[in-house]
Amino acid sequence: MAYQIKAIALDDEPPALEVISTFCGRLDTIVLEKTFTGTIEALKYLEQFPVDLLFLDINMPSLSGIKFYKSIPQKAMVIFTTSYSEYAVESYTLNAVDYLLKPFTFLRFQQAIAKAEKHLQLNIPKEQNLVLRVDYSLMQIPMNDILLIEGYDNYLKIYVKDQNPVVSRMTMKALLEKLPATLFIRVHRSYIVSLRHIDNVRNKIIFVAGHKVPLGNSYENLFFQSFRK
Repeated sequence: MAYQIKAIALDDEPPALEVISTFCGRLDTIVLEKTFTGTIEALKYLEQFPVDLLFLDINMPSLSGIKFYKSIPQKAMVIFTTSYSEYAVESYTLNAVDYLLKPFTFLRFQQAIAKAEKHLQLNIPKEQNLVLRVDYSLMQIPMNDILLIEGYDNYLKIYVKDQNPVVSRMTMKALLEKLPATLFIRVHRSYIVSLRHIDNVRNKIIFVAGHKVPLGNSYENLFFQSFRK
């Protein structure tokens, strides 16, 4: 299956959230991970669990969807939903993927998701391979499959999706020079992690595909800056 868009929805009207939830459930390309009626809860969730897409109602009592989107700590696509057409121009100045005027049909919803898929595909880095010397031979490892790297003096243990770890003689510094900074970050003197494979972060522990990685004090600020983007 192709990559599934991870999304949340924020609307102060539960029936509107039910519509979005139902429509998402009819599509294989998107997973609605959570819905919120309040901005505070939604913001707390986003601080721990980054998503690809936000469904945001614009006209809410405490904070408008537009102001909420400007306040989130990470970069994410947004589809605004509202009953009022006068907000359309302002929403597009924020590079919104789409603007759904309530009540919208399933066909119109599908069109918005198709735009989100296209936007996501254009912004996902092309497949790249990391070339390493392993056991006197060269090995190519797709960077998209690398979960994390653990350092042991002058040796590195590379954890790769759906296969056994690979051990290569190299320093952390030398490997970092080969990895794109948009995809990988050093989080500890002994660990590098793939930003795209992080499940969540809790109590200074980074969870990556079932592995627990400690977050070092000196790396904490830079990590959260990158993670929230």
